[in-house]
Amino acid sequence: MNQGKYVFSQIMGLIPYKQFQTIVNRHFGDYKVRDFSCWKQFLCMGFGQLTQRESISDTILCLKANANKMYHFGIGDVVAVSTITRANENRSCLIYEELAMLLIKEAKQLYLDDDDLEVSLKSNVFAIDATTIDLCLSAFYWAAFRSTKGGIKLHTQLDLKTSIPEFILFSNASVHDVNVLDVITFEANSFYMMDRGYVDYKRLYKIHMCDAFFVTRAKDNMNYRRLYSHPKDKTKGILFDQTILLNNYYASKDYPEKI
Repeated sequence: MNQGKYVFSQIMGLIPYKQFQTIVNRHFGDYKVRDFSCWKQFLCMGFGQLTQRESISDTILCLKANANKMYHFGIGDVVAVSTITRANENRSCLIYEELAMLLIKEAKQLYLDDDDLEVSLKSNVFAIDATTIDLCLSAFYWAAFRSTKGGIKLHTQLDLKTSIPEFILFSNASVHDVNVLDVITFEANSFYMMDRGYVDYKRLYKIHMCDAFFVTRAKDNMNYRRLYSHPKDKTKGILFDQTILLNNYYASKDYPEKI
């Protein structure tokens, strides 16, 4: 017989209940609610995610199979599918958005001194990349990508020190990766790492003007001239350390300073 808390209860115990209830009250989440509160809704949806359920019906079915544990889960009586679907439709999503931001902030504080980067930097280090998620065009007609293929694109800015996403954006799959640089807010004295698909001199100059730094790979057809070289340490993998200026007319207008 189990003498302690279930693993699910231990995980949910990490969520600050009082702060969660403050967020709920701010958005009137429990207004005129008799039994199925926002907290119980969160527990049900969290149970479905942690147990990898495929739908709300699957989640409720799994909860019913564990009806004798529901009290210890903090949920109480098993609710109907219609109850949880109505709650998902009518209650503000901002409740759970604010909760996510709160948990991310706490996680960052926990990982503040846990630096696994090979390079010792006090500044923030971010990686920016995107991936295309294929979707069935017959089921997701709104996600048109090609004539016989559907999809969306996930743009992510990842904090490399904490492994926590700093920024996430979903877009049409046809949107080019570099367009996300128009949406991201750049922090001063931070480093942004990206591949050559993000090489757009006007947008890179915007990062420079925010007193931030970017690290990327140069394109093969990059036209530039070397102004001077700096001392380098090849034992650390540095082949060249040079200050350059762009030669092309439009590129030099977009990025008029030295690189």
